[in-house]
Amino acid sequence: MSGTRLHRRAVLASGLAAAAVASVTRRASARTVRADAPDQPLAVTTVATGLENPWGLAFLPDGSMLVTERPGRLRRVMPDGEVSKPLEGGPRVLARGQGGLLGIALDRDFARTRHVFLSFAEAREGSTNGTSVFRARLSAAGDGLEGGRVIWRQQPAFASSNHFGSRIVVDRSGHLLVTTGDRFSQMDLSQDPSNAIAKVVRITTNGEPAPGNPRADGRGDWAPEVWAIGLRNVQGAALHPESGLLWVSNHGPRGGDGLYAVRPGENYGWPLISWGTHYDGRPVNGGLRERQGLVQPLVHWTPSIAPSGLTFYTGDLLPAWKGSAFSGALAGRMLVRLVLEGERVVRQERLLTDLGHRFRDVQAGPDGALWALTDARDGALLRLAPPAA
Repeated sequence: MSGTRLHRRAVLASGLAAAAVASVTRRASARTVRADAPDQPLAVTTVATGLENPWGLAFLPDGSMLVTERPGRLRRVMPDGEVSKPLEGGPRVLARGQGGLLGIALDRDFARTRHVFLSFAEAREGSTNGTSVFRARLSAAGDGLEGGRVIWRQQPAFASSNHFGSRIVVDRSGHLLVTTGDRFSQMDLSQDPSNAIAKVVRITTNGEPAPGNPRADGRGDWAPEVWAIGLRNVQGAALHPESGLLWVSNHGPRGGDGLYAVRPGENYGWPLISWGTHYDGRPVNGGLRERQGLVQPLVHWTPSIAPSGLTFYTGDLLPAWKGSAFSGALAGRMLVRLVLEGERVVRQERLLTDLGHRFRDVQAGPDGALWALTDARDGALLRLAPPAA
């Protein structure tokens, strides 16, 4: 697929309402979507198109971005919207169902190591598969990956094409927090801390269990890399800018999606409690929604919005949104702004609902804008900023 230049499309809007948007072409005249959100006037600029099911986004120091595509490609997007050819040297990806090339994060010491971390669905023995983490160096020219190897594999592996989790967050110690899913068919293993099914794991940049994990603190029944348990399928994850805690957005079944502040050694309940139901309408565990010792979500979405991608906004370009969290939504086809007071969600705003996009990822950029990936075969990279910025 050839590179894509900066493309903007637009419709003037009042409030969050937007008129019908013409289909995007990869090279077109510049226009901009304008949407005046209740608290923040907003322009939505399509920076790049032609991305096939983009999944994860990372900002490089030179202003360019790395974007994962679920079919297995890693691309570099330049500030002007040009999209590179696929970078060579990545992992061998199983692109099936929800699986493929998924999460991405840069080493905390990227300026020295140039290490990039990728999470992906990997084929295992027989017909089984699982979530894995790959580390490689980005070449000096930024056009390929070098010295790559798989540093961690989710165990056990199963024959499933769903629920890979796969967000990667670098914590303040430089270790990796990686989310995994329950593989859709293995929910009963979610409560067993000796495996990596439906967990958050915390590993070093070499893939070893990180120091300070719960097992190191005396929980001998926990696998050494496991950080927290009982999270069905986390596809949004970010560090809180003040507390340094990992916050995640978790997919429930039919309803019961939740936002959580994750602490080591905690149990987030799946499938013992849920605000949702099974897909056939049966209650989860008899309809139990709360139980002592199991952590409740800070907010839950029922019916489901299918949250994916999570970030905290701390910039100055969008002052009315400073301190808020933002979640993408797939089934909900929107961005959700979460107004916070500490760990309380005091208000929500549903943004860009009329654009019709499945939002796969959202990130606060170093330029002060919000950046979002839309999930489609012709997916796009969007920039959200004030109309004049």
